[in-house]
Amino acid sequence: MKIKGLVASAAHLPLATATLDARDMQPDDICIDILYCGVCHSDLHMARNEWGVSNYPMLPGHEIVGRVLESGHNVTGFKPGDLVGVGVMVDSCGHCAACASAEEQYCESGFTATYNGKDKYTGGTTYGGYAQSMVVDSKFVVSVPENLELSGVAPLLCAGVTVWSPLRHWNVKAGDKVGVVGLGGLGHMAVKLASALGAEVTLFTTSAHKGEDARRLGATSVVVSTDAQQMADAANHLDLILDCVAAPHDLDAYLRTLKTNGHLVLVGIPDSRHPAPDVTPMVFRRLSISGTSIGSIGETQEVLDFCGQHNITADIELITGEQIETAFARMLKSDVKYRFVIDIKNSAW
Repeated sequence: MKIKGLVASAAHLPLATATLDARDMQPDDICIDILYCGVCHSDLHMARNEWGVSNYPMLPGHEIVGRVLESGHNVTGFKPGDLVGVGVMVDSCGHCAACASAEEQYCESGFTATYNGKDKYTGGTTYGGYAQSMVVDSKFVVSVPENLELSGVAPLLCAGVTVWSPLRHWNVKAGDKVGVVGLGGLGHMAVKLASALGAEVTLFTTSAHKGEDARRLGATSVVVSTDAQQMADAANHLDLILDCVAAPHDLDAYLRTLKTNGHLVLVGIPDSRHPAPDVTPMVFRRLSISGTSIGSIGETQEVLDFCGQHNITADIELITGEQIETAFARMLKSDVKYRFVIDIKNSAW
């Protein structure tokens, strides 16, 4: 089938409207009429081939909300008209230990990315959500609550579940003390979700002016990480820290704010290595540094259901497809609160 979307044809060229050949419907597939698609910073990296793995033509987008247009004859969980979402992955091997444990994001063969992945049916490239429609395996589709503002739901499919997964894995509950490093697309969702779980949330930021917004989002305290006294006052306080900063920085300062048995969890991927941490406090206070990648399909459904119950969406700026290059330029300056989302229906195709 033909799909029309915003396509990167080379690393040095701006995205432009084009029509591509998507795979034909398979028995387990659904076709989605896309309404909104979030703009993740990884979309910019991929469009510009900054990680050296991009294939062109590329159709980015992995924070997708839309309605089912058509379903294959094996599909029982979705029907035309259903409100659905698609996140970062659209397939996995289905039989390794990770897949058998419903943790498809850790598939031992590597999950199939929503775009720039390899389509197992065609051998070609998968195409994402900066488009009017898409075809996807129904096993990698989730239901979206009807009560939420749909434009604000789109970032939950990546930014939301990426911070939800560690909150659930480490069983964050009411009364726990959670730190969040950085108030961007991931960080602002971490503050909202941890707060809604009943945790006491501390935001670490280098920008004192972000304190007011952090408290609006649910933080109970704000620590300016460049202020030595504020960092010292935060020592031995936290059970868990979600580090959402995608730039290399000193981890030792945050380890000192953890209680004994505390966890520092990295969800941001820097373009060069963090300085090596001091293992001494880790040994003597049984601290851990961990990483976590997006979330499973089950966790994605769980976070959407939780957000539906608590009326939580991302804070976004709505754009049309024609504004994507302006959005990319602003993202490079961190000039967005806190996620751009493309209004697909009001874009000029």
